[in-house]
Amino acid sequence: MLSQALLGARAATAALTFDFAANHFMHDFLVQAAIFLLAAAVAAPIAKRLQIGSVLGYLFAGMLIGPYGLGQILPIYPAQTVLGFAELGVVLLLFVIGLELQPRRLWAMRHAVFGYGAAQVVLTGALIAIAAGFLGLAWQQAIFVGLALALSSTAFTVQVLGERKELTAKHGRLAFSVLLFQDLAAIPILALVPMLAGTQGPGATGAFSLDVIGTLKAFAILGAVIIGGRLVLGRVYKLVAATGLREAMTATALLTVIAVALAMEAAGLSAALGAFIAGALLADSEYRHAVEADIEPFEGLLLGLFFTAIGMSLNVELMRTQPFLVLGLVAGLLAIKSLALYVIGRAYRLNNRGARRMALACSQGGEFAFVLFGTAVLGGLIGKPLSDLLTVVVTLSMMGTSLLLFLDDLWQARQPVIAPLYETPPAEQGHVIVAGFGRFGQIVARILRAKRIPFTALEISSEQVDFVRQFGSRIYYGDASRLDILRAAQAGEARAFVIAIDDMDAATKTAQVVRTHFPELKIYARARNRQHAYALLDLGVEVIRRETYESALDLTREVLRGLGYRETEVKRSVQLFKTFDEKRLIEDYKLASDTDKLRARARSSIEELQQLFEEDAASAALADAAKPALKVVGGER
Repeated sequence: MLSQALLGARAATAALTFDFAANHFMHDFLVQAAIFLLAAAVAAPIAKRLQIGSVLGYLFAGMLIGPYGLGQILPIYPAQTVLGFAELGVVLLLFVIGLELQPRRLWAMRHAVFGYGAAQVVLTGALIAIAAGFLGLAWQQAIFVGLALALSSTAFTVQVLGERKELTAKHGRLAFSVLLFQDLAAIPILALVPMLAGTQGPGATGAFSLDVIGTLKAFAILGAVIIGGRLVLGRVYKLVAATGLREAMTATALLTVIAVALAMEAAGLSAALGAFIAGALLADSEYRHAVEADIEPFEGLLLGLFFTAIGMSLNVELMRTQPFLVLGLVAGLLAIKSLALYVIGRAYRLNNRGARRMALACSQGGEFAFVLFGTAVLGGLIGKPLSDLLTVVVTLSMMGTSLLLFLDDLWQARQPVIAPLYETPPAEQGHVIVAGFGRFGQIVARILRAKRIPFTALEISSEQVDFVRQFGSRIYYGDASRLDILRAAQAGEARAFVIAIDDMDAATKTAQVVRTHFPELKIYARARNRQHAYALLDLGVEVIRRETYESALDLTREVLRGLGYRETEVKRSVQLFKTFDEKRLIEDYKLASDTDKLRARARSSIEELQQLFEEDAASAALADAAKPALKVVGGER
């Protein structure tokens, strides 16, 4: 009995100890989670307000709570512990990148991505590798460091260009293409680490040592993942989607990423490579957007945690003990990358400013470098001191990029704006002039070209001209509201003038100049809204089309058909509205200057239109009722 009591007491004590440990662990975990979530919640908004990018905000937050900051007085998890979990954010980032890389999108951007993007990585990597060799690194380390530092920060650059509204500019599109190739290049660079590591150290022969069996195993698993993913993933997501449970879709998406990543690790390959392949397998799936929407919150939060952990692991002591070495390496990195990127930009036919902006925006080291350095340390390719030094350099290069762009903005603001010379279109007769070559004007021009009707397209945006010309369109840089440009375009010999300009004021000014100096030239104008239509009517323009009007009517036809209305009723209802609205447009035009009367007419038009539809429905019902009688009368005859 006593022994049983002792055993029971020991069991009870063990249970209490376990409960205490579990409760203590949960409490500790919640405290740590609160610290990191607070850092992320504060860092990102402040960084955005300061326009330095959320990545820098997370890095600063990590430095603040790291071992050189609050970590000295608070019991905060070490950076390596956090990194072990936060690296899932990088894995999810690669998964999302894979989701976005649809084959059609890559094919449309193939020249910029695989041409200029590849040239940037090779040129920048070679220059940095040469510099690293002169600084005393082994050739294997120099190649790796050159390639790792050739990569820029996708998140940082896209955010910086987006804030400055330069992503849609020509240099912004080239920067995105280069970043896209860098995202792809990060995968094979990861795969290079074990091969480069195998050529140095004790017993190394100087040649790449490959495990044939291991390599075959890796390719077999890779092939199985690709083929199995193609055959299985679509069916799995279809079954899960049929349940209607969003949390099940989220769990399936996360399971997909983790399962493929584990399979890749079993093959000796990178988990990031597995995540990228998993995303690419779903890029053409109808569930791509749903999966991306479910994954992105986890990806963003974990990626923020990853950068915070990088900031915590930043060796601030290096900046104190070797400031000149660190700053010299940062300056060298920014200079080499900016030079290489500027050359690439000029080869892409960017002007001086565009090439400079693209070069500065992409001059920093990237977040993938942190992953590559960690992998290289684990693989024995580089040592921890070198990794710490390079991590500091990459982090400071992001800060340096922000400073360089800020200084360039200040310098550019003081420079006189010199617009490029307008082009002179060739002399033509009996042609059509299309002013404005955006989404509206291009549709008009495509039909004219298909009908072999000569036309001259004028566009005031030089970047749009450069972009459209890549697709073989005849377009000239010029301001259609300037009389000398219109005369150069032979407006006096033209058969028609199409105004498809986005800006309402510019479109109205163009119509005024054409109507004044070329009164015989018929104008066909695009109106953005009713007020714009009134302004064009003031100038005597007779043929006006509101840009969303016809497409809205066409969509309404489809809606009515989908609701079960007969085709005759659909056509009659839409035509009745169109006739009524066009009549009211002309009537309202006479009151365009009286806002109060327009508001009153708008309210009355709702009741009037409803009455018209009711009368039309009654007439249609009478007509339907009369049809059998007419048939009977016809039969008696």
